[in-house]
Amino acid sequence: MQKISIGIDSGSRTTKIVIFQNNRIKYSNVVDTGVNPKTTSEFLSKKTLSNLEINKRDISKIYATGYGRKLVRFADKQVSEITCHARGVNFLFPEVRTVIDIGGQDSKVILVNEKGKVIDFVMNDKCAAGTGRFLEVVAHILELTVDELGKISLQSNEKINIDSTCVVFAESEIIGLISQGKKRADIIMSVHHSIAKRTKSFLSQLHWQKPVVFTGGVAKNVGMTKAISSVLNAEIIVPENSFITGALGAAIFASEVNG
Repeated sequence: MQKISIGIDSGSRTTKIVIFQNNRIKYSNVVDTGVNPKTTSEFLSKKTLSNLEINKRDISKIYATGYGRKLVRFADKQVSEITCHARGVNFLFPEVRTVIDIGGQDSKVILVNEKGKVIDFVMNDKCAAGTGRFLEVVAHILELTVDELGKISLQSNEKINIDSTCVVFAESEIIGLISQGKKRADIIMSVHHSIAKRTKSFLSQLHWQKPVVFTGGVAKNVGMTKAISSVLNAEIIVPENSFITGALGAAIFASEVNG
């Protein structure tokens, strides 16, 4: 039996693990990263190996990726998250050539070839606008959880434009909309469209193709998916577990070392 390989994606908000064996996902899990990425990745790995009764001699390699990959000291290698997301999405959707990944602290647009290699990419990791952080700010202002934003936004029936491209100024704009008596659903959908338009501006820098795979924690937001689909006029595919594509890519790369 082929040895297992492990991919760990240490993100700013969540840490993901994928156990890969015989060219399939054997197990995956997602936990909050918390304040100590190093401790979280170690705990998640040990707990996974214990629960699945995996012996260390059964492991070929462990690869790490993501925001905190350099803190995953027990990994055999650290790999770029851009590279890992591309490979993970290609494994799940071999026909797709365009990937949008929106996480807690950054957003990425990646072009992928038929072998899962990165052709080109654009990354936003300097500004909170266009990332999950923006949605966290909005949820706080509206006294909601981030998980509630998507479903509530689908109740929107009035189009509102948020013009600010900076989260700080957008926050003031949202407070102004509340004072005008605008509905929460309309405000949330306007934020979704603001992020979608920012994503489109990144895509416009690349020769992208339809359909598009949407990954990352923000992809769980149905309103966000709807907004991106509308702005791009494209089919948006969301993996069953949109969190794990980076960890999956890392695990696949690890499996090929001795494969």
